Amino acid sequence: MKPYNEQIRYFLQLLFILTGILISSFSSCKKVDSRETIIERKIDSLLSLMTLEEKIGQMTQVRHFKDISNDDDVANKFIGSVIHTQGPLPSENKAAEWQARFRKLQEQALSTRLGIPLLFGVDAVHGQNTYNGATIFPHNIGMGAANNPELVRKAAEITAIEMLATGFNWTFSPCVAIPYNEKWGRVYEAFSESTEITTKLTKAAVEGLQKNMEHPYSVIATAKHFVGDGATEEGSEGGNTTLSMEEISKRLLPPYKEAVKSGVGSVMVSFNSVSEISMHAHKELITDTLKLGMGFNGIVVSDWKGFSRFGGVNIINAGVDMVMAVDGDLDFFQDSLKKSVLNNWVSIERIDDAVRRILRQKYLLGVFENPFPDSLTIPQIGCVEHRNIARQAVRESMVLLKNHNNILPLSERAKKIIVVGEHAENAGFQSGGWTVTWRGVDGNYIGATTILDGIKKMFKGEVVYDKKAENPVKDADVAIIVVGESPYVEFFGDIGDGTGDYTLTLKEEHQKYIETYTELGIKTIVVLISGRPLVTTRQIQQSDAFIAAWLPGSEGDGIAEVLFGKYDFKGKLPHSWPANVSQYDGKYGPNYWDKSLKPLFEIGYGLNYEF
Repeated sequence: MKPYNEQIRYFLQLLFILTGILISSFSSCKKVDSRETIIERKIDSLLSLMTLEEKIGQMTQVRHFKDISNDDDVANKFIGSVIHTQGPLPSENKAAEWQARFRKLQEQALSTRLGIPLLFGVDAVHGQNTYNGATIFPHNIGMGAANNPELVRKAAEITAIEMLATGFNWTFSPCVAIPYNEKWGRVYEAFSESTEITTKLTKAAVEGLQKNMEHPYSVIATAKHFVGDGATEEGSEGGNTTLSMEEISKRLLPPYKEAVKSGVGSVMVSFNSVSEISMHAHKELITDTLKLGMGFNGIVVSDWKGFSRFGGVNIINAGVDMVMAVDGDLDFFQDSLKKSVLNNWVSIERIDDAVRRILRQKYLLGVFENPFPDSLTIPQIGCVEHRNIARQAVRESMVLLKNHNNILPLSERAKKIIVVGEHAENAGFQSGGWTVTWRGVDGNYIGATTILDGIKKMFKGEVVYDKKAENPVKDADVAIIVVGESPYVEFFGDIGDGTGDYTLTLKEEHQKYIETYTELGIKTIVVLISGRPLVTTRQIQQSDAFIAAWLPGSEGDGIAEVLFGKYDFKGKLPHSWPANVSQYDGKYGPNYWDKSLKPLFEIGYGLNYEF
């Protein structure tokens, strides 16, 4: 055995040697580059190899069934993205055929010299709503009434899964507008007139859709429409916004700032103008405010035919990166942009910036490594777990505006219930626009349950359906009258002079449904299906109970679950509720242009059961 001092000396020598080895090892190790750094190097390398035609191709988005004459056009024109909206489908409800169609297009893109994969975009605004059989959630106005960020996040996650199952990896949602006027036909696409609520739910939606952009169920989200789309004079789609830049910054920009902070991959510019300058060509707001001011490094995408409609190459110079070159715009866009670059009207630096942003999202999403859809996701479309979350969203979105003498929840002692109104048995009506087709559907679709289905399932007594109040049942214990708007989208839903298809009040025939049963002395519960608050002051006075159910989507039975007391009301108004039509005589709604005009109900109002 070594002497004690010798043992210490030996130990110190060994420690010195080991320390030297560790120091040498650390000094010889290269610093590990971050994923973002590696991606930027890949982009630099790819950009250096690209021709001008290939770069312009990456900036091009087309419809797969109309804007390209055959699949070879994807390769020949170096297309960067494909969009699906209205039109022919690969198959009505066979996701495998959808995937096969998009796989074929992707193979064309990968066959090119550089093999840059496509992005596949869709307006999945309340579920994968272009697919007949998908889970359809309440439109955003209902999610704003629920005001539950975790629920919004779950709905977004489910939407991403069902998108991927049908072949898509880029959604043009969420809409983060702040509606100033219920005359606007897209009020239901936005969460609330409250900037605070909208900002909070925007964050949840973006995070739910994108996750960390490395997760297998990630898709690219899009904050839209930048900016002022819901704040035009008279609520006109694509109209002019005259708000000051201070007001825009204070009320309209916070949701976009939160989206950018949350890593949103895309922002879509709006149809409207700001102080007579088209948003598509508004460099101050797109480049200076969004890109430079907020630090947004994703894709700025045009709206429909944005190039030909809003200024040609001016929109590229303003900061638009990818163009929906649809409905005949493909060759016009590509030829015009190439000519503009060759003539120095658009700098190659602007082109490279646009392409860099597009490639960045493709790398972040992982489509270079995994360009094809996963067939294993198909069984999840419209599955029970997804529908359960959608049903929860329906329950939490309903707002109880009146409950006279606690008529709700409905008692099991009742023997006969009469259900009135075509909206009660029409899943298309209860879902609104952007459902199966662009303008919605009149009728039921695969997997959906109607409000009438739910009532029949919940109630053990007799249920009589009087569709148009033509056969009143005088001995009914209660009448559940389901009324509201028929589906609409975009400018089709705008309310102008009140002589069009849509007004701020209920249809006359629907008002008569309510009058028919209240005049019989039957206790009446009104369920309003609408994409915005309507002037229903008289109908609320007439009824015993009145519910704003918004546009609940595919799970109509969630409404019955609350009516019969299985669950309580949770929803609160995401908009103030108008008292009369004259409150909309100004260019904006009553909550903005005249604070002295008191709404019938303030934003945040909503009753609960008194158990």
